[in-house]
Amino acid sequence: MSGEGIEKRLNYYSAMLSDPQPDRRWKAAESIGKLGDRRAVSILINALGDEDWRVRQKVAWALGNLGDGRAIQPLRRLMNDPSDGVQDMAQLAMEAVKRKMAEEGNE
Repeated sequence: MSGEGIEKRLNYYSAMLSDPQPDRRWKAAESIGKLGDRRAVSILINALGDEDWRVRQKVAWALGNLGDGRAIQPLRRLMNDPSDGVQDMAQLAMEAVKRKMAEEGNE
């Protein structure tokens, strides 16, 4: 996919993160994670405060998938989330980020 195509999708899914329906927000987070574009890290970090646990869980997954070190601290804060599922995903995402950073030599 071209850079312009990724940019369009990133903008579309980023806008969807503000949708009133939680299922659309978590699907947007999942789609952003699958795009693999690290420009989305700050957008996803902002979405970690979503009221719906499913959205927070999927955002954590997406951040882990992107593997950017900027996500470590925000993910660490999710370890106090009221949802056990969000806490578990945050832990897995932090491990994924650290693994990707090590593979890239950015520890």
